[in-house]
Amino acid sequence: MFAPMLKRLMPRGLFGRAVMILIAPVVAIQLVVSVVFFQRHFEGVTRQMTRAVLAELGFLLAEVEAAPDAAAALAAVAPVLGPLAIEAALPDPDAPAADRRPFYDLSGLTVIATLRAGLPGVLAVDLASDDARVRLAVATRHGTITLAVARRRVSASNPHQLLVLMLGSGLLLTGVAYVFLRNQIRPITRLAEAAEAFGKGRSLRYRPSGAAEVRAAGAAFIDMRARIERHLEQRTLMLSGVSHDLRTPLTRMRLELAMMPDSPEAAALRADLDEMERLIDSFLDFARGEAQEAQVATDPAALAASVVERARRAGKAVRMAAVSGAGTAMLRPHAVTRAVENLVGNAVRHASRVEVGIEGDARSVKIRVEDDGPGIPAARREEAMRPFTRLDPARNQDRGSGVGLGLSIAADIARSHGGTLRLGTSPTLGGLRAEIVLAR
Repeated sequence: MFAPMLKRLMPRGLFGRAVMILIAPVVAIQLVVSVVFFQRHFEGVTRQMTRAVLAELGFLLAEVEAAPDAAAALAAVAPVLGPLAIEAALPDPDAPAADRRPFYDLSGLTVIATLRAGLPGVLAVDLASDDARVRLAVATRHGTITLAVARRRVSASNPHQLLVLMLGSGLLLTGVAYVFLRNQIRPITRLAEAAEAFGKGRSLRYRPSGAAEVRAAGAAFIDMRARIERHLEQRTLMLSGVSHDLRTPLTRMRLELAMMPDSPEAAALRADLDEMERLIDSFLDFARGEAQEAQVATDPAALAASVVERARRAGKAVRMAAVSGAGTAMLRPHAVTRAVENLVGNAVRHASRVEVGIEGDARSVKIRVEDDGPGIPAARREEAMRPFTRLDPARNQDRGSGVGLGLSIAADIARSHGGTLRLGTSPTLGGLRAEIVLAR
């Protein structure tokens, strides 16, 4: 129970944890030094100083006891009160009735205990009425005598100087270590920012710096980013060549079919050619993923509204639902448009009503497409987002012009923006709920 609570209270960032690791030993050392030094050393000093005053007080009390009456007692001790810096009153109607000390006066405990142990007849020791004096009431045969001694004579008067020195040195060392740790953590923060931006499809300028281990991690990240970018570029070039090579024989076949007389066999071949071209176009869209498109500040609500409007013009039952917190985000508008179009197209093939909604916060934008169709079973939702996957009978993607890449393209585009595609059940329409999460 205690461990989870402590874990929740711990800083989440590396810098915060490093600072805590630094401050915790400093505070612990100061507490230990304070307890050991003040409790042992200052108690010992206070006890020794109080015992030195006890000899003087004992001499005065002996003179008072030897005098025949109170007036003679005061006359006997009067010549030495000034040199000893002690005040006396006999009898004293305002004598303290009980031991008193401020709650924060820890050395006062030692003063009171030492005075009571060294002087017989002590009735009360007052340390609270006057911070600069110690007043004690002692019973004598002539009545209660009140003796007052300067506080600085019985206890050390400047323990706070050591506290100030310890606190000042601790703050100074903590400040130096804070600056040092910040400089050490900064390269890690820059590396994390570069990695996060690359995950969102942006390439930040980054140069490795800092400790040797951080430099090695930064160099490995740069090499990895370069390899991924080369791979994407080579994939795009290769697919462009494949597209050209495949379309050339398809064009020849289409020309040959155009010169053939109409027949059921020719019609079937034309349908096969149309299906092959749709398959090639879908595969190129999936593989290309708009990797070369730059991210710009985009209004997701306007983008989704344009997709809905085009679907409505095409006679589809699609409407715009609630929009909240959309704002603007750094997106590849053509890629996100294609992803939303794929989700809407997938929905209208299997449902009679489709709704598109937007929800945003400081970290992400969510574009959701909901329908009243049969939905996708929870156990097959991951499978549905794989390339060329066709589910049946619930959402059979052989219906219409689907080739099994709509959800895959949408998921790939969401990942390129540092987000994801989530499939679930629509709480309002009862069918599929596809939600694209895009990082801002």
